[in-house]
Amino acid sequence: MGTVHVARVYDRASLPEGRRFLVERLWPRGVRREDLELDGWVRDVAPSTELRRWFGHDPDRWEEFRRRYTAELDAAPGAWRPLRDAARAGPVVLLSSARDEERNSAVALRDYLLAHR
Repeated sequence: MGTVHVARVYDRASLPEGRRFLVERLWPRGVRREDLELDGWVRDVAPSTELRRWFGHDPDRWEEFRRRYTAELDAAPGAWRPLRDAARAGPVVLLSSARDEERNSAVALRDYLLAHR
């Protein structure tokens, strides 16, 4: 399996090489669609609206968020398998708009994909 990177959509000038996928349910604020070079927008792999709102990027809820998000991913393999398959062919960049670069859904998704090689 190739490398799976996580990057912020707002850091377009320094994005790693690889196929780029937006893994957010909502389009990032302040980003024009024509300015973001994507290989795909994979909305269905993002956490549910309920889970995203519950988490609210609260660091104290991170571990429980990961557990709940993993359960959502386990229940929807059709959503994440295309990303895993792309990563098998080469490097992949999971793009998100989260401010916290260590505790966000793209990081949890990367870890999940790497565990499901």
